[in-house]
Order: sequence, then structure tokens, then C-alpha cells
Amino acid sequence: MYPHKDRIFGLDFVYQNVTTFRRHKYLETLKNRYHTLGTTYGVRVFNRRGILTSDPENIKTILSTRFKDYSLGNRVPIMGPLLGRGIFVSDGQDWSHSRALLRPNFVKEQVADLQMIETHLAQLLKLIPSDGRTVVELQDLFLRFTLDSATDFLFGHSLHTLSRGTAKDQQFGQAFALALDDIALQFRLGPWRALRRPNKDALAAYEICRGYVEGFVADAMAYRQGKASSTGDKNTSDRSYFLKELAQATDDRDRIRDELLNILIAGRDTTASLLGSLFYVLARHPEVWQKLRREVATQLQGAAPNYEQLRNLQYTRHCINETLRLYPPVPNNTKMAVCDTILPRGGGPKGDAPVFVPKGCTMIYTVYAMHRRTDLFGPDAEEFRPDRWATQRFSWEFLPFNGGPRICLGQQYALTEAMYVLVRFAQTFQTIEAQDPAPWTEQLTLTLSSSNGVKVRLKGA
Repeated sequence: MYPHKDRIFGLDFVYQNVTTFRRHKYLETLKNRYHTLGTTYGVRVFNRRGILTSDPENIKTILSTRFKDYSLGNRVPIMGPLLGRGIFVSDGQDWSHSRALLRPNFVKEQVADLQMIETHLAQLLKLIPSDGRTVVELQDLFLRFTLDSATDFLFGHSLHTLSRGTAKDQQFGQAFALALDDIALQFRLGPWRALRRPNKDALAAYEICRGYVEGFVADAMAYRQGKASSTGDKNTSDRSYFLKELAQATDDRDRIRDELLNILIAGRDTTASLLGSLFYVLARHPEVWQKLRREVATQLQGAAPNYEQLRNLQYTRHCINETLRLYPPVPNNTKMAVCDTILPRGGGPKGDAPVFVPKGCTMIYTVYAMHRRTDLFGPDAEEFRPDRWATQRFSWEFLPFNGGPRICLGQQYALTEAMYVLVRFAQTFQTIEAQDPAPWTEQLTLTLSSSNGVKVRLKGA
């Protein structure tokens, strides 16, 4: 149990969380608490019980074994105004319907469209100096790149934030960023969210986002009915893309809009988080970069990779896995018990007995802390060492994309895009050097990133 000084309201626990968040040390504080209090411990805030865990067996129970015993909790009222009834804010039958609707759109034929990724990557590479002297900030560029590619994948129309986006596209991009910042703030406020005045700018941003996507939904429905396309890019009228396929599966326009906005969050933020963290660590490990480049050069001989070739680049995938282990895009997550239930471990004097979980209890599971446990990943668990993946296999100890029935549908899309970008960078740049001497400092919004950005110098091959 957390050693509360305030045993009634738990304000000491809340204060420490707020303070460490502002200091960009929230995740490290969580990790250290698990080391001190055990991998599963309880808290009490405003006389409501919560349980935190970094135990893989407990996380497996929450996400899989006793999946039906838990709901999304406060995610629905916070994210619902933007995301409606989409897959990330739905439980029960609504969630099952969303998953069944979306799953066919993540088959290999859809996620393996490398030419679409190459189109946007070419724009990204134009913005990166290769003289080995000029400092470039990659994190913002990756956010723009993933927004461009995700909107192309979903709508058949890219925002083109890396190049020539229209005023309407730019307005949506700005509104989407503001909406996500507001959602992240509400999560941070926790119980105090109810005392906050509505943010008029954020509410307007929600409406802009929903209205923008509704325009593409209307166009897709018109396409379904055999009418001419007026919104999508001309070169996408005959190719398959996410929205077009959804419009063939359902005529519920609100549902289509909601699902598109849900997937857009994952398509932009999680992949950008992975890419930013990946190049942050690669810039600090030149020996890893050169080993990766040798693998790419040997297997591809300078050619752009196809989908099957990407899958065969083992060391490249090990680099991505190791980045996901140390810097999971969603490092902390919550659920709420909808009935009395149990966790298999965390109770008793040795922490190996079951734990009772009462209905209404908030469950917080921290993959960031689990991924850095020395008893699971070895004494060098805090170090970036891709070679560990050549000899070790992990199950519930490694959860960058969640697990169980709600495992991320788009994980292959995200991994394919990240792999492709990494390979093309390895073919384009001989060296990558870090230009920020400061140690990693977390920036935690809806996803994890470096608060100092990713400042590097790159030299062309």
C-alpha cells in the first residue's frame, strides 16, 4: 500500500504526481515506486481505491484472462466529445462492432502500401540537410510526416503538412493538435477535471475536426453511390483506402467519422512517438547505426525495400523492438473494474498471493516500468541493446501495443511504416549525431516523447 500521509483524501499522492509530471519525471517516479513498494500496490484518493501494477501476470489478467471484468473508466467522458463512439472509447457490443468493422482494413494488402509511405517520406527527406553540419529537429518533422501519411491512408487525401497543405487542411491540423492537447490535460487533471471551466477553443477545435472528416465521409458515400469524387485527391479515386472500404461496409456516417478520428490519433501520435524515440537513441549509439546500415546494404543492395524484405531485416526490427521497450508510445494505461474480481499476484507478505479488486476500483498498469524490470530483461534493462532480441523471446513482459482482445489493430501498419522510414534513412544518411547533450527527459501527453525534441546532424551517404 502507498504510505499515505493524507489517509482521507490521498492528496499527498496526487501532489507528488502533479509535481513530478511538471518536472518531466512522472514515469521515473512511477518506476521507482514499484521498486520500493512492490510491483503491485494500492492507493486511496478521495476515498476511492486504486491499484497500480507492473506485473505481467496481473496485466495479462486485466487485458485478457478477466477482460470482461474491466471497462475503460474515465476515458469515455474525456475523449468522447472528439472521438464519439469509436473503438478507443467503446466497451461491450459497441467495441465488438467497431473491431469487426475495422479489422478488414488492416490486412496485409492495406498496410503494405509502401509507395504511399515513400511519397510522403520523399517530402520529409527534402527538409533534412545532409551536409553533416546543420542541426535539424526530427521530432516535429516526424509528427508532420505521420499526419500526412495517416490522412492519406485513411481519407485518400493527405494534409500535406510537409509541403503545400491548403488553408482548410492546415486549420484541421491545428485544431486536431489543440483537441489532443486538451484531452491530455483532462487526463492529467483527474478528479479536478469536474472543476475546470470548458475550454471554448478546444470545443471549437472538436467541431472543426468532426466537420472536416464529415466532408470526406460524404464524399465516400457519394462514391459508393456512383457519383463523381469532389474531395479526395485525383490520383486516389481508383485506389483502395480506409474510408472507401468503411463506406462499403456501413452507411452509418457518424460511425465512420468517429472511427476515422480514432484511428487517426493512433496513426499520427504513436508512430511519431516511436520514430522520435528511435532516432533519439540511434543518434547516441553510432555503433548500432553502422550495424543497421550494414544489414540494410547487404540485403537490399541500395534498392527500396518491399514488404517481405522489410520483414527479413532482423537487426532493424530488433532496434525498433528495443526502442518500444524503453520508450513505449503509451507507457501508462488505466481500466476500471465493473465487478468484484481478483488479480493473481501482489498480495500477502511476499507479494505472491491474490489481490481482491472491488467493483469501481481504478486499475493503472505501467508498461514503462515493466519493460525496465531487471528481473525480466536482465541487469542491463535500462540500456539500449538491440542484440538482446536475437536470443530472448518475451510474451506479456513486452506490451508496446497492448494485449488481449483489445490489442492494437494497427500495430502492423505502425511497424511497417517505422521500419520503412528507418531503412530509407539508413540508405540516405551515413551518420547521425546527437546535438542535444541533455539526458532523456520525458514529455507525456497522450503519447510519450522527448521534451527536448530530437536534435541531430545527418551526413549523406
